[in-house]
Amino acid sequence: MRGARDERDLLEKFIGLMRELGKFPTANEVKLKARRTPGFPWHNTFARFGSKREFAARIQEYCKEHAGYDDVAALCAIAEPPPSPAGKDVEVEFGFVYLMKSGRYYKIGRMNHVGGRERDLAIQMPDKLTTVHSIRTDDPVGIESYWHRRFEPNRKNGEWFELSTADVNAFKRRKFM
Repeated sequence: MRGARDERDLLEKFIGLMRELGKFPTANEVKLKARRTPGFPWHNTFARFGSKREFAARIQEYCKEHAGYDDVAALCAIAEPPPSPAGKDVEVEFGFVYLMKSGRYYKIGRMNHVGGRERDLAIQMPDKLTTVHSIRTDDPVGIESYWHRRFEPNRKNGEWFELSTADVNAFKRRKFM
């Protein structure tokens, strides 16, 4: 087991990759660098800095404290939230988290439009597939993740669960999240 890495060392390695790529690296680019370069930290190591936006802000802070990093500070523009148009409301995109049933198993997933996903999945299923309920939400990824965690003990395979009547009723009580 290796001890915790020095923050300065981590920042320098990440900054080196930023300069190499000419942009803020994605998690996959960090993984690729770690596979190809002995001693380069795996992407999880950088998780201590928080979200991508928080990490970019920390790198900008580091660049201000040390000379010669003006090029890197410019690559961290993601640290600042994008400006909203003056006087205009930003339109929120809504999606759906659905509960579908096939045989005795239930699938929890997300979609942009109601109905389309059922047609896609029905072709692959040996039993009839029906939509039990869908929840309209402005955060489909987060809400889907919530239900997956909540029903984790009942998970069978992937997004398929063996749910009780009480579990299904709990899902159906939600109309909007």
